[in-house]
Order: sequence, then structure tokens, then C-alpha cells
Amino acid sequence: MGIFIKGTYLVHSSGKLEKKDVYLKEGKIESIANTLYAYENDRVIDGNNKLLVSGLANCHTHLSMTLLRGIADDIPLKQWLENEIWPVEEKLKPEDVYWGAMLGIAEMIKGGTTVFADMYFPEDEVARAVAETGIRACLAPGLIYQNAENGEKKLKENVNFIKKWEGWGNLITTAFGPHALYTCPPEYIREIVKEATKLDVLVHFHFLEALWERDYCLKNYGLNPLDFLKQAHLLDAHTLIAHGVHLTPEESRNLSPYKIYLAHNPTSNLKLSSGIAPIAGFLKNGLKVVLGTDGTASNNDLDMWEEGRLMSFIQKGISGDPTVLNAEESFKIMTNNGYNALKLKGGVVEEGYLADLILIDLNTPHLTPIYNGFSHLVYVVHPEDVTTTIVGGKILMHNRELLTIDEEKVLGKVRDIARRLKQ
Repeated sequence: MGIFIKGTYLVHSSGKLEKKDVYLKEGKIESIANTLYAYENDRVIDGNNKLLVSGLANCHTHLSMTLLRGIADDIPLKQWLENEIWPVEEKLKPEDVYWGAMLGIAEMIKGGTTVFADMYFPEDEVARAVAETGIRACLAPGLIYQNAENGEKKLKENVNFIKKWEGWGNLITTAFGPHALYTCPPEYIREIVKEATKLDVLVHFHFLEALWERDYCLKNYGLNPLDFLKQAHLLDAHTLIAHGVHLTPEESRNLSPYKIYLAHNPTSNLKLSSGIAPIAGFLKNGLKVVLGTDGTASNNDLDMWEEGRLMSFIQKGISGDPTVLNAEESFKIMTNNGYNALKLKGGVVEEGYLADLILIDLNTPHLTPIYNGFSHLVYVVHPEDVTTTIVGGKILMHNRELLTIDEEKVLGKVRDIARRLKQ
């Protein structure tokens, strides 16, 4: 059985809308044409007054931190982590992490995100939520080095997680998640990269989110940040670097030949006063850039539309150039770039690509009129405009109704957990 989307609008490379029929089968986009016909058992979706685009790729988050949304605001990063977040996280039970993940997945599906890259613990609980809901994810258990014995134990647990979940249901891919240069020394990360290379998976790593990390690196390792990446062998891996706020232009240029993807998180970086990553310059220097929300404790939501809009506007503002990060380029960062970073053939509406798609209702005042589809996608669309979310050819939401999640049950469970955490 396939999915036949009849008479929907697609965005041409010019930005103009084209009306097409689209047919999905076996998790992929099989056909796009002016006129197609449904088979007897196909699911038919009326695409009238709808825009069909790729789902969004959230390339850096800590999903179960939905449980900590609003628990500690307006505090610098180091103090926020050490005094507020980490002590509360010690109270979390595995079941809490599962319900936090379910809440985050519900928010993402309703907002049009179809794949996300996560780093948290215990990540088995996040994987369980992904498996039950049908969203796509790249999952990395967070690794923090405490001592040699503990580090080896955590590394083995990460390997076992990968062997258990990699490729599950054609939805889950996996990664190693060394937390940051201030929690994982280069020799430990070298061991991680060795295992990642053997298993052919990503490494997901926080890097230069805060200015003090540069001094920490020099003081504790005698290295500048780029040499840290070299010493840790992260330049030899397929590496997803979160933040990179304080990379220099020269460093961004030097990173461009490698399989390094920078996950930009503008809202979180602004809220924690970490700074503004000059990604327009990074892109000009050849560095590959994707987009993420970070966790909801520092964002405080999983709204990728807002993230994309903010990304574009800030770069125009700090560069003094309104032409940088135009709408088409920004939407590519929100979609196709993210899928590429996660080693997935998706993020575009083309035959042969993953059927990770969303329908947007155009019959609303704020989306009328429409001259350029990319303009509306980056500068206007909100999560509530998404009516249908499809991942791997499976409908996860239709007419704003979640089909794989009991939303009321999830909300109730999370409220119960929040009451306990506040005690």
C-alpha cells in the first residue's frame, strides 16, 4: 500500500509553486508528476491548498530535557550546567527520560521535524520512544570522562547501544557522544573515534560553545582548539560539532575539507549569552553548516521554524548584508544539509529520496498571498501550519492529530514527573 498525495503544491527552485501529484511507496518518494493515479488500497491525501516540503532536520538536541523546560533561566552556561541542570538530572529515572522523549517527539512531529540528532542518557529510553512513535533519529549516549575505569565502562556501553539500535526499523542510526573538550580529554576521544570508525557511525560533540573553552583547552591540554580536534582524531571521523560559536574564520576554513558538520543553535547561544556563531562567514569558507535547537532547557522549545528564521535574520544583522543566508539557502540548511550530515538520503522532495515529508496549510491569512515559497518557509511558517507529518512513508500526524502518540497521556505523565523534580 502506498500514499497518494493528490494536487499538492511543490516549491520549484525558482521559488514559484507547482501543482503536482506525489506517490510514496516503501518509505521513499516513488513518483512526482502532473497526473498520477492511486491503486486500490492506497491511502489518498488531498493536497489542495497545501504545500508539500521535506521535513526539518534538528541536528542537535537533548530531547528529554523537555522535562527541564523553564527550570533554570537567565544564567551563564557554566553556572547553569553545574549548579542547576546537572543536579536536577541526577534525580531523573530511566522512565522519566522515556516520557521526556515522548513529549519532545510529540512537539517535533507537530512542528514538522522528521529527524533529530540527540545526545542524552540513558539513550535506550530515547530509542524506545523513537521506536514506538516512528520518527527518525540519530542517537548518541552522552559520554563524560571521570576516570579510566569509568571511561572504559561508558565507552563499552556506547558500543553495545550502537550494536543494539543501529539501523532499527530503518529509522534509528547511532553515534558516539563525547560531551565536550572540558569533560573528555583528547586521548579518551581517540579511543571513541577508533570505535566509531570500526562501526561506521558519527561522533556528536560540543565544541567552542563558550569563550572560556579556548582558555580551558590551552591551560589543561596545552593545545589550541583546532589542535585538540587533531589530537583527538576527530578530523578523521564523520563528526557533528554542536555550536562552534567561537571558531575563528581561519579555523572554519581549515575544517572545511573534513567530514565536519557544524550544528548551529542560535536561540540557545543567545539565551545563554554564549555569543553568535558567524555562520555566513563559515559557509563562505566552505564549512558545512546544519541547524539545531539544543535542549529545551536552554531554548526553550523545539521550534525549527523559529530557529531557521532567527539564523537568517541574525546573520544579515551582524554582517550588514541583507543578501546573506537568503531564504532558499536557509531552508536547505534546515532540511537537506541536515540529512546529509546524518548520512541520510533525504531533505528534498525528489524521486528516490526518503519519504520524510510535511504538508503545510496555505489557506491562512499569514501565508496569503504567496509569491515565493522559500520566503514563506523561512520567514513566515509556524509549527501550527503543519497539518501532516510523514516519516519513512508512514503518517505520524494528519489534520493536526498525532497518530502514534497518546498526547494527553504523555502530558499527564510529564506533569507528574515535574512535580517530583520540584520537590
